Amino acid sequence: MLVALGLVADAVVHWVFAPEMRFVEGGSIRGDWLFYVQAALAAAVAVLVLGMPRRWTYAVAFLVAGSALGAVVLYYFVDVGALGPLPNMHEPVWYAEKTISAVGEGVAALAALVGFLTTRDPEREREGERSPV
Repeated sequence: MLVALGLVADAVVHWVFAPEMRFVEGGSIRGDWLFYVQAALAAAVAVLVLGMPRRWTYAVAFLVAGSALGAVVLYYFVDVGALGPLPNMHEPVWYAEKTISAVGEGVAALAALVGFLTTRDPEREREGERSPV
């Protein structure tokens, strides 16, 4: 549940702020599209984790949440400029919505890591039951 809630917080903040990122300079991918894709991906993975809590879905959730958290922290502290097709997303200010997104991403990443490490794959469980060891 924590994974999904964190990803939903991430998705909502990115969706709401996407229009404001349209005119971010640099790269061949517009900032608003980057935010819309992050929002859609986070929402889809939240549904996936709720519907199929498996090790691989937790791994995907960890990658989505962890990469988003890494990006927000990197772009807060460092002006790296445009990275390949990505625009220059440097924003050295912190505000409530950014905090909500970062906390959601952090909670989702940590919970996904715990889920990955503690969840057993049902298919492997069934194979183990059939094996006369």
